[in-house]
Amino acid sequence: MIFVDDAGALFPSINHSPWDGVALADFVMPFFLFIVGVALAITHKGVTNKVVATRKSVFRALKLFVVGLLIQGGFLHGLHNLTYGVDLLGIRWMGVLQRIAIAYLLAAICEIWLKTDDNVDNGYSLIRRYRLQLLMALILTTIYMLLLYGLYVPDWEYQIAVGGSMSKSLSVRCGVRGDTGPACNAVGMIDRRIFGIQHLHRRPVYERTKQCSINSPDSGPPPPDAPSWCRAPFDPEGLLSSVMATVTCLIGLQFGHVIIHFKVHKDRVIQWMVPSFCLLALAFSLDLFGMHMNKPLYTVSYTCVTAGAAGVLFTAVYLLVDVYGYRRPVLAMEWLGMHALMVYLLIGCNILPVFIQGFYWREPQNNLLKVIGIS
Repeated sequence: MIFVDDAGALFPSINHSPWDGVALADFVMPFFLFIVGVALAITHKGVTNKVVATRKSVFRALKLFVVGLLIQGGFLHGLHNLTYGVDLLGIRWMGVLQRIAIAYLLAAICEIWLKTDDNVDNGYSLIRRYRLQLLMALILTTIYMLLLYGLYVPDWEYQIAVGGSMSKSLSVRCGVRGDTGPACNAVGMIDRRIFGIQHLHRRPVYERTKQCSINSPDSGPPPPDAPSWCRAPFDPEGLLSSVMATVTCLIGLQFGHVIIHFKVHKDRVIQWMVPSFCLLALAFSLDLFGMHMNKPLYTVSYTCVTAGAAGVLFTAVYLLVDVYGYRRPVLAMEWLGMHALMVYLLIGCNILPVFIQGFYWREPQNNLLKVIGIS
C-alpha cells in the first residue's frame, strides 16, 4: 500500500481504479482482510472460555478502531502542515483501520461462537463443521445485495468552499433505485444518512473518472461539463461496503481452518485452490452479467475476485515457503507482516515524515526532510 501511495501518481495502472474495474492497489485491502481471517482461525482454534475470548476480541477491535480515528479522522492535518487537532463536527468516522476492526470483530465472534464439534476428514465435513459461518457470510451478502439494489436514493445536495467563509451548494439529481454509479448508489446514501456528509472522506476516488478529470485516470482539473457530484464527499470505507469486507474476512477464516484440520500439503493445496478458482470464475461471471467489480462499493464480484486471487497467492506462498523451503527470499515480507500496523502508522499515514519535519531551523521549510532531499 505504501508503494502504491507513493508511485500511484506516476503509474496510474497500479493506483486505485477511479470507479468500476480493479487495479493493483485494489487488491491490498482485501488481501489484508483475507489474512486476518486466516490468522483468526489459528489463534482461536483452542478457545476454552468463549466469553473471555469475546471480551478480548471486542477490546482489541476497539483499540484498532480508536487508532483509526486518530490517524484518519482528521487529527493530523497533513505532511506539510505542522498543526494537529480535529473538529468533532467534521471528524471522519470510518477508515482503513476502522474497517479492519469491524471485519475482525465480526469474524472473531463467528469463529468463537458459530462452529460445531463435527469431525473433519474431507472437504464436505469441513463445510459441515463451519456451516453456520458460511451461512452468516451468505446472510451478510444477501443483506448487502438487498440494500444496494433495493434502496431508493433520492436527490441530495452538498456544499463546497468557494473562498474564505463562503460556501456554495450543489445539487445531485438521483431519484433512482439500484444505481451503482458514483452519484446515486445506496452505499453513499447510507453513509450520508447515518454519519452525515460532513463526516465522509473529502477526496473521493471518483474525482479521477473521465467525467471529473481531464487527466483521468489521474487527478486533474474537471472538464467544463463536469457533473455536480464530482467534488461530493464519499467514503471508500463506508458502512454498507464494510459488510462485504467482513465476508472477505470470513472467507479467509475458512482457509485458516484448512491449516488446522488438514496436515498433508497436497490436501491443503487442493482445499485452497478449488474454492479460489470457483471464486474467480464466479467473479468474472458476475462482472460479465453487469455486476461490475468495484472497490468503493465493495461489490460481490469484487469480493469474489479479490478473495480468489488472495487464495491463489496464499497457496503459492505456502508452496514456496512451507513446502519447498524457500524462506530467505520472503524474509523482508515476513518482517513487514509482523510489524504491519506499526509500518502503516509510521510511513503509510505519514506520522514518521511529519515527526521528522517538526525539527526545523528558524522556518518550517528548513527541516530535516529538506536536508535529506525528500521535501
